[in-house]
Amino acid sequence: MLGLVAAVLVLVVALVVATWLLPRVVGGLRSTDRLKSWRRHREAQEREPPVDIGDVEAVAVHEFTEHHSGDRHAVCKIEGFVVFVEDVPSSVAAGDVIEIKILSFNRGHTSATARFLETA
Repeated sequence: MLGLVAAVLVLVVALVVATWLLPRVVGGLRSTDRLKSWRRHREAQEREPPVDIGDVEAVAVHEFTEHHSGDRHAVCKIEGFVVFVEDVPSSVAAGDVIEIKILSFNRGHTSATARFLETA
């Protein structure tokens, strides 16, 4: 009886380990995709931002995110460069085009913060 319980326990542990390990092994097979993604990420970090502080731009809203302060920010992109827009009215939805003013960059200049001006 004790041998049967031990065998069932070993089987359960083996199944748990296999379900945890399998996605990692399969994901590892796509390492070339990960390497390409990492290279594109590094290239984006090394390029100059396509905007300057004070620039006014018309951009499309890609999505919304919650800032750590609890405020809702629009996520927009300019030539692939991410811009987080503050003070966006609740009437603005993803896909809308808005006018923004660039306020600042993050420490590595990999994204910017902007203020909503008006709906374009």
